[in-house]
Amino acid sequence: MISDRTPLFPPKIKPVVGYDSRPLWSVVIPTYNCSNFLPQTLNSVLAQARSLDEMQIMVVDDCSTDGEVQPIVERVGKGRVDFFRQNENVGSLRNFETCINKSRGQWIHILHGDDQVKPGFYSEIENLFNQYPTVGAAVTGLSAIDENGAVLFHYGRVQSHLGAIENWLQKISARQFFESCAIVVKRTVYEELGGFYGVHYGEDWEMWVRIASKYPVAYSPQLLALYRLHGNNISTRAFSTGQNFKDIQTVINIIQKYLPVEKRKEAKNMAKKHFSLYFTNNAQNIYKNHGDPTVALKQATGALSLHFNKSTLVSLLKLYMKILLRYQKRL
Repeated sequence: MISDRTPLFPPKIKPVVGYDSRPLWSVVIPTYNCSNFLPQTLNSVLAQARSLDEMQIMVVDDCSTDGEVQPIVERVGKGRVDFFRQNENVGSLRNFETCINKSRGQWIHILHGDDQVKPGFYSEIENLFNQYPTVGAAVTGLSAIDENGAVLFHYGRVQSHLGAIENWLQKISARQFFESCAIVVKRTVYEELGGFYGVHYGEDWEMWVRIASKYPVAYSPQLLALYRLHGNNISTRAFSTGQNFKDIQTVINIIQKYLPVEKRKEAKNMAKKHFSLYFTNNAQNIYKNHGDPTVALKQATGALSLHFNKSTLVSLLKLYMKILLRYQKRL
């Protein structure tokens, strides 16, 4: 049932019990139909892995259908990486919940099976936690890569210097700044606040706002995480169906309760405008790179419905003209 796959409230995260000692780190890798990229993901972690006593590494597979995941884990991990496979496909939110509940470390890194980390990521995160012990999470800069690993662009800096992020709740409530590959969260924070819920696109943004409403977050501008864009990741599937608009509207409404009353209206308008511009840019890229007018127009018109502004309107009109001119040339 949809309600089972999409929890309506933050799932409970159970405290770790039954262990005399625990590792500092848990790197948990949720996978679903990303077997081509998984070896690169695992190697990026193993190249800087700590000892077994210091770092737990586990792949949690949501019944992938693109190949056998366990042999990949065994071949690349060589006994260093644990493996768990769901009995049935439970969806991304429940798979994340399993990842967190199976973690034993004090710090949890959810690294999707198609993303990567660069050398020095874990050392930099540990440095942040040590310098700023009261934070609930730590995050680095990141870059987007394509299917072949080529860098497409660098995400904008949250701030220019290392340290606790200034006015973080105000900033993160207006827009999404990073992907989950770049952030490590203390397990006690998940135990207090619960897991991911509500939507399958934008669920991470909601979580970062929820954390920001309770804890400061430390940041390093070093580009040490790699988020992969390809045709089968969650974001791309959401764009093709238009689910991204419904989910982002839901998240924007949810996060209002984390904000002071007097800040809600402004933050809501800023978030709608930001995502309107973001989806408009995606529409242009979809048409330019894939030549798909149906999906491109769906994204552009949805962006205008989300927030009516001059930039989004002009972009939509330009897209209409490009599609019309191409159609006339074909005739």
